[in-house]
Amino acid sequence: MPNPTLLILPGDGIGPEVMAEVRKIITWMGDKRDLAFDVSEDLVGGCAYDKHGVPLHDDTMARAQEVDAVLLGAVGGPKYDDLDFSVKPERGLLRLRKEMDLFSNLRPAQCFDALADFSSLKKDVVAGLDIVIVRELTSGVYFGEPRGIFKEGNERVGINTQRYTESEIARVARSAFELARKRGNKVCSMEKANVMESGQLWRDVVTEIHAAEYSDVELSHMYADAGAMQLCRWPKQFDVIVTDNLFGDMLSDMAAMLTGSLGMLPSASLGVPMDNGRPKALYEPVHGSAPDIAGQGKANPIACILSFAMALRYSFDRGDEAERVEQAVETVLADGLRTADLLGEEGVTPVSTSEMGDAIVAALDASL
Repeated sequence: MPNPTLLILPGDGIGPEVMAEVRKIITWMGDKRDLAFDVSEDLVGGCAYDKHGVPLHDDTMARAQEVDAVLLGAVGGPKYDDLDFSVKPERGLLRLRKEMDLFSNLRPAQCFDALADFSSLKKDVVAGLDIVIVRELTSGVYFGEPRGIFKEGNERVGINTQRYTESEIARVARSAFELARKRGNKVCSMEKANVMESGQLWRDVVTEIHAAEYSDVELSHMYADAGAMQLCRWPKQFDVIVTDNLFGDMLSDMAAMLTGSLGMLPSASLGVPMDNGRPKALYEPVHGSAPDIAGQGKANPIACILSFAMALRYSFDRGDEAERVEQAVETVLADGLRTADLLGEEGVTPVSTSEMGDAIVAALDASL
């Protein structure tokens, strides 16, 4: 059997730093668990623009279509703010999502026991939190047409179009229901059906899919603004939340902060099955490129490491090794090790990006 293939796209800012720690875990899997990967690396985002004049070269896009999974660090930075919109670093990431047809974005929000006091919410509200937001990723307002800035009379008008087809809603709804069956068997669908026709279609289609195929799963509906309030009030009422591209972007960032830091949250973007039965997939931390701390050893690599754990689970059917990585992360946090984003408690040990990666590898060694 050939080794599974990974394409690493470290990206910009802290992306290369956190990805270097993921490489330690990948190497460990080959050395200690006989789970070797064929790894290649390329450019995306601002670094790709610097070399090629585009945020994603066509050759890189072709490679991403061929591998079993893509691991991405982060893209963007202020040095690219004045670029034309069509070549901004984020357009490279959006192209990957769109052309790989990665329609289902899984963003778990889990509060590790060691960080329950670090959240801005009370400990009893977040302790034991374990939810997943399923965000539709390839349609909606980020991709709808018409879009742009136009002149109407004496002023400019910015236009973005929220557009969803029935089939686009149906497939992400199925993704959420299938996930819920493996978890707490509850789905809450969030939209704005009270003021948006696309929201009404969303609610109708999710309801129809539920009745026809997933009546065993508990389904509820909530307006997205009310959902944001409920995430802050009592997030543990949820299991799986399914929502559109825009609301999913905002709600998942809100859920991330419930856990203490954006540096803790991974994500998986999954698409249609390939010839080998595995879904096309891209894994990335929820956090951004944080150029203000790049190169200083302050970045938290845990979200990127947990994103690789998601790859083990969803792309390579190695849930056992995914759990091993997740337990190693929990161990180092319980031991009091903290990167800069998690400092503030008494009695913790500050560590650099590389020291956190080394500690997780040591915890993996201890798990054998």
